[in-house]
Amino acid sequence: MNLLELGILLLLAATSFAATSTQRTVSVHLTTQDQDRFDKVFSEGLKSNDLQSLYYTSANVPLPAGDAGTCKRLLTVHGESKLNDFEKNFYLIGALKNFGCKEDVPAKVQSSVKAALSKEGSTAQELFFNYHSAKLAGVPIDEKVLTTVGKQLQNALKKDDSLNSLGHAFAVAAELGSSGAFAYDRIEEAFVQADEVDGKMLQFEGGLSITALIVNGGFKLASSLNKPLPITEEQAVKFATYFLSRVSVQTPKGVSVLLEVLKLLASQKTIAPICIRLAGNGHLLPENPVLSVKVCDLLGKPLTPQLAALSTNVVSLQTKETVVSKVNLVPSKDDASFYSYNLKSAALPRGKYRVDIEAAPVYRQQLKINVLGKVRVNSLEIGVGDTDSTSASLKRHTVSHPAKLATILNADSQQKVIMKAVLVDDTTSKPMAVHQTFVLLRNKESLQEIIFVAEIDSAKAYKFEMDVGARASDFGHKSGTYEIILIVGDALLANSFQWLVGDVELKFTPTEAATKENFSATLNSRQPLPEIVHQFRTPEKRPARFVSDLFTGLCIAPLFILFVLWGKLGVNVKNFPFSLSALGFHIGLGAILTLFGIFWLRLNMFDTIRYLIPLALFTFIAGNRMLRKIARGSSEK
Repeated sequence: MNLLELGILLLLAATSFAATSTQRTVSVHLTTQDQDRFDKVFSEGLKSNDLQSLYYTSANVPLPAGDAGTCKRLLTVHGESKLNDFEKNFYLIGALKNFGCKEDVPAKVQSSVKAALSKEGSTAQELFFNYHSAKLAGVPIDEKVLTTVGKQLQNALKKDDSLNSLGHAFAVAAELGSSGAFAYDRIEEAFVQADEVDGKMLQFEGGLSITALIVNGGFKLASSLNKPLPITEEQAVKFATYFLSRVSVQTPKGVSVLLEVLKLLASQKTIAPICIRLAGNGHLLPENPVLSVKVCDLLGKPLTPQLAALSTNVVSLQTKETVVSKVNLVPSKDDASFYSYNLKSAALPRGKYRVDIEAAPVYRQQLKINVLGKVRVNSLEIGVGDTDSTSASLKRHTVSHPAKLATILNADSQQKVIMKAVLVDDTTSKPMAVHQTFVLLRNKESLQEIIFVAEIDSAKAYKFEMDVGARASDFGHKSGTYEIILIVGDALLANSFQWLVGDVELKFTPTEAATKENFSATLNSRQPLPEIVHQFRTPEKRPARFVSDLFTGLCIAPLFILFVLWGKLGVNVKNFPFSLSALGFHIGLGAILTLFGIFWLRLNMFDTIRYLIPLALFTFIAGNRMLRKIARGSSEK
């Protein structure tokens, strides 16, 4: 055996292993609640004046008895519809037939549908609606018509091979027999354009309608030609996962295409995924740890035939050990979709577990369950003592759950309250740790509550210690009788509880009590807070008047110097060219200087620019003409 042959064998082996290891399961299915919601959508669709909604409603629910108005309304809605003729004709004919209406299809619609079959240049979408309209209306469709439609379909795909066109083309080609065989070669081209989402779903751009159209059309075409199915088992799982994620659709069309494609996938026994999920909430009670699993098709119906066996392994997520191996779930006698197994004999401790379910070589699913436990208060001691005293010298009271301490404890600001509780597993009597252990103190008059966290020590006992004086501010320095409540909770407990352990009277010093009123007023105030008023930043302090005037004078100084120099040197007014351009230039220049002065006094930058642009253009044009005239005069001399 050469290297090439060895490589081929390895590739075939890997492919075979991948095929047998495909997980043909999903974790959800259509529920009774989904079906009830779909019925409400169709009920609303029946009242609608939208022709499309009425058609898709008619395809799924019958016309209520005694409802003669809907059929007449169909004809009215058809006349008022803004849809294309080929669409609204199809919806009208289909709805009339689905509802079993006595009204005949209008002659104009009948002749339009018949003529549309031979129409040249039709798109794939038009051919889909026209062909099915003719079929529903009873128009004779012979081999010649099928051949003509097949040629038109080929021409349509040459012009437009978008996903929408391909989906409609597959559905039409499935009706044409050998004349539509050419479209099968385009199926792979269409399905390769599916987008994968999170590695779990497949969908086409365009959403539910386009995805369902292509899947339905591709399967129907392959079935009509006795060709292999267009998708693999893995792709079927991903498409099914996508469709089941869209069960929240709210339109009759959306619900109708969803039901149609799910029924189609569920009927493909060779590749159809099934749903394996927990029948309950995944919490197993310690006295009855029954693992219940629902096994059904995508529509929530029991499988036919039933699975021969459902093998299960249970793995602890804490220790990663397999605690239950290769046991078979027992099918229910009342519901063929339910399987169960009692884990009581395994004596699973409280914790999180993974359930690996396998049915035949192709169905595998991983589920997660919580085995709950029960907690018991083995002992609880509570007492009050001086702040600087040791725990051993404190006077303690023992309380048994769920009783309440008969005497009222007293503690002042020089003392502390201590409580110690030992929690044990009700089954094993071993000390256990829980997620949440709190001590709540509630004032019996004002119902003000303060919550503290009880800390666990090395012996797995929960301790609570409160220095009354140090914690006075938490209580608002409010003396009074407080209830002491122990709160124990955990996601893996079947009996989380609150226990009123007893009462304690807390007394704060007079100094602390003096601030009580102000604190309580602040704590319990229900008055509106002061209005928040936006305040701009305080302007920076301006310079002295002398500095401002000096700066202004320095700015004006160059202009003053200019006039002085003009006076000494003299101004050559004789050579001033008296012309419109010269006057315009000097007037424009003066206007610009004036604008700058106004800008300095009152205008903002944007207003100044708006006035400056036309003045600058005028001055530029006038100055250009003036200079050209001066240049011509100089050249003549």
